[in-house]
Amino acid sequence: MFTHAEWKARAAALQFRNQCWIDGAFVPSLSGARFETVNPATGAVITDVARGGAEDIDRAVKVAWRAFEDGRWSGKTPGERKEVLLKLAALIRENVPELALLDTLDMGKLIRDSATVDAPGSAYFFQWHAEAIDKIYDEIAPTGGRDLAMVRRIPLGVIGAVVPWNFPLDMATWKLAPALAVGNSVVLKPAEQSPLSALRLAELAAEAGLPDGVLNVVPGYGQDAGQALGRHPDVDCLVFTGSTAVGKLFQRYAGESNMKQVWLETGGKSPNLIFADADLDKAADMAAFGIFFNQGEVCSANSRMLVHADVADEMVARMETRARAIVPGDPLDPASTLGAMVDRAHADSVMSFVETGKREARLVCGGERVSLNGSDAFVQPTIFVGAGQEARIVREEIFGPVLSIQTFRDEEEAVTMANASVYGLAASVWTRDLSRALSLSDRLNAGTVSVNTVDALSAMTPFGGIKQSGFGRDLSIHSFDKYSALKTVWIKY
Repeated sequence: MFTHAEWKARAAALQFRNQCWIDGAFVPSLSGARFETVNPATGAVITDVARGGAEDIDRAVKVAWRAFEDGRWSGKTPGERKEVLLKLAALIRENVPELALLDTLDMGKLIRDSATVDAPGSAYFFQWHAEAIDKIYDEIAPTGGRDLAMVRRIPLGVIGAVVPWNFPLDMATWKLAPALAVGNSVVLKPAEQSPLSALRLAELAAEAGLPDGVLNVVPGYGQDAGQALGRHPDVDCLVFTGSTAVGKLFQRYAGESNMKQVWLETGGKSPNLIFADADLDKAADMAAFGIFFNQGEVCSANSRMLVHADVADEMVARMETRARAIVPGDPLDPASTLGAMVDRAHADSVMSFVETGKREARLVCGGERVSLNGSDAFVQPTIFVGAGQEARIVREEIFGPVLSIQTFRDEEEAVTMANASVYGLAASVWTRDLSRALSLSDRLNAGTVSVNTVDALSAMTPFGGIKQSGFGRDLSIHSFDKYSALKTVWIKY
């Protein structure tokens, strides 16, 4: 890990890729339009980026389709694709400081997280999916007689991927690694707030040996580039991570165009259930991580703490102590414990929830906006207690460092409160009672239930939700399902 001064020096020396990446080269948008990407921690413009529109999406899709059809990538064996993706993983590891800086500068996250979690994680996820792809076997159906029925897994064609700003590099990787491993071509639209790491990643993929045209990156805004990708008739599948509202738009775009597959990972309002027999200190440590990591800008953040009434006061005190120890600071300083919101507009949104919370519940700590280095995009870790089930801070996704603590008397009430949400992404249970843990894991409506931890995640396990948290799964062997089709070949002999 570098010092604060060293990170600042490295940031000052960066050269930014700021054009569209189409057919293996950086090119301007056809309109010539550009937009500024801003460092939220300082308010300074980092660089201006090509603003791709519908015409750029169209040329990227045509390039991707041509690359798919001629077999330059789709025609390679799984082992051949694996070797290229493993080289890409190695190149990511060689360039961790640069990739980490790009994400930190773009969206305000702590450099210590970008450099130790996000960028190394991206390399690992590419490596894992690469190593898995030549270990997935086709099937022979047990038809019997003089019939041979083969069930084969084939790539879909052109994948449109739209990813969020909270984990720019990792979310791009979660989509790209399985999509490319299966043999598809991809058109990626990164979030307009954080396009820089995706553009660098595309360049590294070319260096690793990915053929021209297989991966294309078109930065731009959702209303033009994103919508054009969702409506394009030659996109076979659209994968998206982001807000529930935008996910619904992509479903509509698909229905109004070519009925492309749409796979969504959207919002969350994850409950964290703390029972009286839990290790309260460990629960508090992990709960603080679960809501304040990445400034709370995490879809699966444990933003609702449900605590047994017998230990509620103890847990509130523990959480207040931990929240007060987390202080916003310069994201490039490894000693900082909380970064900036992604931009001023999002800080405004988070503070609107905080102000509402002050009317709906009792403020325990935080609740204020902080200005640093010329930026007011910082928000204090904030805790509320006593909000009712209908309170806005309990029902709606805030996507910031804001925790609501409520109490329950028994398991039945805890489950009812936890499941009273339109979302179903993640949940956590803290108890020493194994029977209770297993029973609750069955009853909680969530894609992942973590016991005595929060937000458990691995390349080996699927990540995704139910209800309005979306459907489909990133990571694990199951992620390949989104990017492939099953073809039956039936032979009589």
